[in-house]
Amino acid sequence: MVLSKVFDSQFNSAMKVRASEILNGKYTTRNTHISIVLVLFTMLLIMLFPLSLMRDSSESSPKISSVTSLKNSTEVKQCHIFSGKWVPYTEGPYYNNETCLWIIDQQNCKKFGRPDSEFLQWRWKPDECELPRFDATQFLKVVKGKKMVFVGDSVGINQMFSLICLLSHVSQPEDISMKQTTDHTYFKRFYYAKYNFTLANLWSPYFVKSSDADTNGHSYDSIMKLYLDEVDEAWASQVEDFDIVIISAGHWFFRPLLFFENGELVGCNKCRKQNVTDLAHYYGYKKAFRTAFRTLINLRRFKGVTFFRTFSPSHFENGDWNKGGNCIRTKPYTKEEMKLDGNFLETYLTQVEEFKAAKKDAIKRGLEFNMIDTTEIMLLRPDGHPSNFGHAKNKNVAINDCVHWCLPGPVDTWNEFLFYMLKLGQTSSG
Repeated sequence: MVLSKVFDSQFNSAMKVRASEILNGKYTTRNTHISIVLVLFTMLLIMLFPLSLMRDSSESSPKISSVTSLKNSTEVKQCHIFSGKWVPYTEGPYYNNETCLWIIDQQNCKKFGRPDSEFLQWRWKPDECELPRFDATQFLKVVKGKKMVFVGDSVGINQMFSLICLLSHVSQPEDISMKQTTDHTYFKRFYYAKYNFTLANLWSPYFVKSSDADTNGHSYDSIMKLYLDEVDEAWASQVEDFDIVIISAGHWFFRPLLFFENGELVGCNKCRKQNVTDLAHYYGYKKAFRTAFRTLINLRRFKGVTFFRTFSPSHFENGDWNKGGNCIRTKPYTKEEMKLDGNFLETYLTQVEEFKAAKKDAIKRGLEFNMIDTTEIMLLRPDGHPSNFGHAKNKNVAINDCVHWCLPGPVDTWNEFLFYMLKLGQTSSG
């Protein structure tokens, strides 16, 4: 475009000079013919040169196979993928419980009799663009030779198994948990040999050191001690080995908790103990994330990229989780029907504020911190939970699950976000 303007300017100036000279009689007829030939030759250059530039530019530009929406890094950055709505999508999910053999029973809703399928026929549509479809081949190329880990609670594990299912039609992993960990129930590792890619989870629902405070032992609602300024070494001692860390936590902080700092009891959440201040769960949530983020930033050998995923709300109706609550809706809420406010909004803002502060410190350290914002998006999906169509580990306890997500289901969108952001990082750095 700039070269074209330069040519236009020079061409117009030349034409004015030549016209003036011809009118003043300074040019003979022979000179006039020569001038016309030169003008025509210049016009030909003007037409052909931009075409040559366009051809060379298109041939040298990097092409992103199968990700047509990712045209260039500038265009992608202008799209806020977390602002949008759920729209009908008739093509259905990427996989099902027959094509993916990795779905655990607690989230295998179709296997255990969920009769409706409408919850599988929605897709997230950002306001400003189209979210690219998940491309398993491209994803595996991006993570080739790397190690990825989900740090946090069982909702993070839910996302990990979603990712394994999304990749399953291209490559099947080997479960190497028995070889790599002593507690292979809560610490899983999978290896994709063809791509030298390791996928794992490090179980730590609080991020910080914790222990049972109930003399009767651990149960669903027993009280726990949290040492908010002491990191849980179960994950902190291993996370340096990973290139990509997805960190998340939420629902465990709603239970009765005792908060300790510097070895001293400073308050609690729902503990109902005399002379102990109830600080609500926000206090422990904030301090636990602060400790987790600081740990990642201060680990000497950690050079990885961190993705902080915001928590996903539960959808218990007709009672609490332990009082008969369920989630039997079959389609999403609209934004007019459900707003992010109250307890969920405060919980969301608590963790986001800690992330923003940590990101500033991470930048100084040369680390990359990113946020996958799933809270408001998932607030609109009460239809995506197993409810009573999961198969509990303890068959004698019937609890409707309105915290985790069916596989396949809306949780697959989180990995579309992850793919989009990983691909964006690759094209930006390239």
